[in-house]
Amino acid sequence: MTFLPTPVVTIGLLLLSNLFMTFAWYGHLKFREVPLVTVIFISWGIAFFEYCLQVPANRYGYGYFTAVELKTIQEVLTLVVFSLFSVFYLGESLKWNHYLGFFLICAAVYVIFKEW
Repeated sequence: MTFLPTPVVTIGLLLLSNLFMTFAWYGHLKFREVPLVTVIFISWGIAFFEYCLQVPANRYGYGYFTAVELKTIQEVLTLVVFSLFSVFYLGESLKWNHYLGFFLICAAVYVIFKEW
């Protein structure tokens, strides 16, 4: 039992899972000298914690959110976390077309969550 509302718990768990996922999938890019097989095993280890957060988030949030809404939330969080990760961890910059793409994704989110 939790005293926090379902959306807060669900989105919080999804956000945390995305932090682990992003490091599991892309954190190794700064360490290209590390052998690929080593990176794979390290990434699997990190991804374990992603699943420990992702699965409960979907289980807990389903019913309040539909499966499509949960996936949409997941994808938006993935893009937000990855954008911050790529700028602050990898030192890449976002360009105008990235911002336009994110705007279009936000428009898609509106369409998905709008009651028609």
